[in-house]
Amino acid sequence: MQVESTLVEAPQSALSGVARILVHAGKLQAKAAEDLVKQAKDRKISFVSAVIAAGAVGPADLAHTLSTALAVPVLDLNAMDPQRLPQNIIDSKLAQQYQVIALGRRGNRLFIGGVDPTEQEVAERIKFATQLSPEWVIVEYDKLAKHLQGAATSASEALETIAGGDFDFDIAEEDVTPQQDTPEMADVEDAPVVRFLQKMLVDAINMRASDLHFEPYEYNYRVRFRVDGELREITQPPVAIKDKLASRIKVISRMDIAERRVPQDGRMKLKFGSKSIDFRVSTLPTLFGEKIVIRILDSSSAKLGIEALGYEKAEKDRLLACIHRPYGMILVTGPTGSGKTVSLYTCLNILNQPGVNISTVEDPAEINLPGINQVNVNDKAGLTFAAALKSFLRQDPDVIMVGEIRDLETADIAIKAAQTGHMVMSTLHTNDAPTTLTRLLNMGVAPFNIASSVLLITAQRLARRLCENCKVLADYPREALLKAGFTEDELDGSWRPYRAVGCSSCNNGYRGRVGLYQVMPITEAIQRIILSEGTAMDIAEQARREGVRDLRQSGLVKVRGGVTTLEEVLAATNE
Repeated sequence: MQVESTLVEAPQSALSGVARILVHAGKLQAKAAEDLVKQAKDRKISFVSAVIAAGAVGPADLAHTLSTALAVPVLDLNAMDPQRLPQNIIDSKLAQQYQVIALGRRGNRLFIGGVDPTEQEVAERIKFATQLSPEWVIVEYDKLAKHLQGAATSASEALETIAGGDFDFDIAEEDVTPQQDTPEMADVEDAPVVRFLQKMLVDAINMRASDLHFEPYEYNYRVRFRVDGELREITQPPVAIKDKLASRIKVISRMDIAERRVPQDGRMKLKFGSKSIDFRVSTLPTLFGEKIVIRILDSSSAKLGIEALGYEKAEKDRLLACIHRPYGMILVTGPTGSGKTVSLYTCLNILNQPGVNISTVEDPAEINLPGINQVNVNDKAGLTFAAALKSFLRQDPDVIMVGEIRDLETADIAIKAAQTGHMVMSTLHTNDAPTTLTRLLNMGVAPFNIASSVLLITAQRLARRLCENCKVLADYPREALLKAGFTEDELDGSWRPYRAVGCSSCNNGYRGRVGLYQVMPITEAIQRIILSEGTAMDIAEQARREGVRDLRQSGLVKVRGGVTTLEEVLAATNE
């Protein structure tokens, strides 16, 4: 009896973890357990995988044996809805490597499902990666393996379905920065992810989108395009691809793929057919992953010509008269996404002649224009708008474009440049042209400097343009038209407004966008109001007397011309 006890205890004492528990519970003989431990080491698999593969203990029997020995609860994975599991908390590579799954979260506790709760390395890795305290729940080996395999397969199949087809699409070689081999690099060349990104970019270009949004949420992943100023949901790829897709975009945008805690900005150039298209990329860490926005920078938009932007004849004549002046300042105002940059680039293209020295400073330069010296702001290196402007003045410029006037120092230097023989163009974020002047006053610019340097201010908005194929006449009540701003004389019956319908060649009745402009020259009368420190209302009233249309009136002209709808004008002007 004594010998028999020794024979059992000696080998059992050399075992640990799951092997020891199974021997102690009588599920395995000590010798068999030792053999399985050796097999697992030789094949570089886990002991549990070796046990299941050998058929020594069944998955359900193993789970309940470990649950009893370790006082850890057992969960039937088949009773769970896979779509409701928080798949984005534990990295997919980590989950596949250690055969674990996230089951739920409560406060700073993360419940993880696995087959071997004695594996401390797994818990430590998950704790480090998620900054949460993992708590084990035992799940059956076969059900867990089926779930992990199904998640990987479904993600790959879903991507292949979305990204099916061939593309005439290449990354410009000079825009891919060689990176050191890291775990993240394995994601970069993942074929389904590469094809999915190609598909999204090609579709966005074909749909004339201005931006692509890749947005991770707790249980889903969404891709949206902004078409004609309106965001539209395009598809919902599997959540599991979010990290791989982010890595792919970062590599071709020259970003740090290992850095996921801070926002990053980058650029990429892609060959699409016979032309190259530039993209500006921005990443932002959110609760459930990195949101990525890709802006399409089509240089052809800056070369359309001023007629394509939607200026009425009187507005165009005022603008062209001012940009051909030898010196002074022209300001373009409006909210983000109102087309200010395209308006400025259009003016620069008109002035871009061999005998003219043009320099721009932007944050960042969105469209590359041959023949124009473009500088990117770099605050970390000390290259601010103000620093670049000072340098420009030593470079013998004729025309200077400042991406945005943000502070008094930049405003002062820009105004001095306008007063000393240079044409200066810039943007401000204000609601309309009159309030731009009071904004400069509030920044601390002297009234005399504003009155003597600013030649013209253009405020603008973008409204969706009606589709010519499907627009139909609308029947608005006369009272609604009067309330919108039309006069009795304008409602003489010689015209009728149109409304959007929608067809196969447009986006809900609209195709493209058109600008609404308030083009206000700084006349002597307005200069006197500025010098007397008059209000924006005083300036607006004087501009109205001089025949300057405000944004609402400019929009109503487009409604009369059948270019857009009354609803679009009311939404864009919001007065």
